Amino acid sequence: MIGFDWATLTVAVITQVDPGIDIDIGTTDGLLGGAIGAALTTLVVGAILVAIAPDYTDRMMDDVLENPFGTFLYGIASLLGIGLLILLLVVTIVGIIVAIPLFLLAYLVWAVGGAIAYLAIADRLVGRTDDEWLKRLLVAAAISGALAVTGVGGILAICIGAAGFGAVLQDYLG
Repeated sequence: MIGFDWATLTVAVITQVDPGIDIDIGTTDGLLGGAIGAALTTLVVGAILVAIAPDYTDRMMDDVLENPFGTFLYGIASLLGIGLLILLLVVTIVGIIVAIPLFLLAYLVWAVGGAIAYLAIADRLVGRTDDEWLKRLLVAAAISGALAVTGVGGILAICIGAAGFGAVLQDYLG
């Protein structure tokens, strides 16, 4: 059996040299796509919020800015609770019917909360001048996209999103 080790190694090396599938996935494609997706999500959801409910958006932005730590803790705790609930529902197989709409609702609320939190940060950076939303929307989208590019920025983006998520849930649940 000792004599066949070289043959196994040779076959392993040959099969790894050219597997016949040419898929080119680069790190920059994933990072750039994630950054563009994050920026566009913040821009579109923020624009919809500003167009439909500007007073609600202002109120939620003020909540995030007045109590960022409290809304962050509420958001993280809620996110973990909802995640655990969805996991338990999926494990029961029958609960998948409830888990999928719950996941979609949580994602929608997360997108709204994240947009509100980024708008609150942009409001602090740019300031409120003549109730101009366009500048704040663009700055919020730029911050969201820039944070999605880096690893540490991703962690910070989760914290920012959790603060907005917590503010929206605290307002709705009381």
